Amino acid sequence: MFLWKLFLTLILIYLTLLIVIFLAQRKLLYEPTENNYLEENLLSHKVEKIKIPSNDNINLISWYFLKNKNFKTLVFFHGNAGGLENRIYKLNHLSDLNLNYLIFAYRGFSGNNGKPTEEGIYRDSKAVINWLNSKGIKKKDIILYGESLGGAVAIEIAQKESFAGIILESPFTSMEETAKIYYPYLPIKLLLKDKYKTNEKILNVNSPILIMHGRKDKIVPFYMGEKIFNLAKDPKYSFFSDDDDHMMDYNDLLIGNLKSFINNLE
Repeated sequence: MFLWKLFLTLILIYLTLLIVIFLAQRKLLYEPTENNYLEENLLSHKVEKIKIPSNDNINLISWYFLKNKNFKTLVFFHGNAGGLENRIYKLNHLSDLNLNYLIFAYRGFSGNNGKPTEEGIYRDSKAVINWLNSKGIKKKDIILYGESLGGAVAIEIAQKESFAGIILESPFTSMEETAKIYYPYLPIKLLLKDKYKTNEKILNVNSPILIMHGRKDKIVPFYMGEKIFNLAKDPKYSFFSDDDDHMMDYNDLLIGNLKSFINNLE
């Protein structure tokens, strides 16, 4: 009788845990106030701060850097944590390259209204591309840059389209596979709302792609970036660093790979 009661108690605790995880999963996935990036710096260049309308009455806080109308425009899709300010050290380096850029915050990030969801973030991202198109910037002149979770967003946008190029930094294969690393005791496939199936969608991407990943990544294992690279169509390029963790160091070697990829795009 004691063992039976113990078994029922454990079952009840486990079911309660499943309910809690199911209801709270998006708070665990999206962390707008988290700052786990490198130190913040001041922008070394001037940007135009704008708000791009998405649906659901949400205006997306965005920074637009227009360097030369003849350059391609890079759209930066950030990861699951932190705000635009956390990417300043990257933006300062990008501003030195032969390109313009637009970085924007998803719903629920950097003071934007709304709550982040996979479909909501996709809608925001498509709204940004449409805004650029309305300014006369065609998809063939746009480079999509995805950072971690932003890589999954970039791949969603890139499917069956002809963008100038795609850059993925520390991408994962799918949210399901990633979540299983952290919660191996949970039925992830049944619980997960936002799936981000990059490993499937990458097969629909026809644009040139550069994939960057550090072999010391403790958040998204290196093998995931390598797998995405192997699944990607040609032309494809890689920058796999022996020393980088999830937050890759924008050193001369990484910048050199970015510059080479960007300058060789048609």
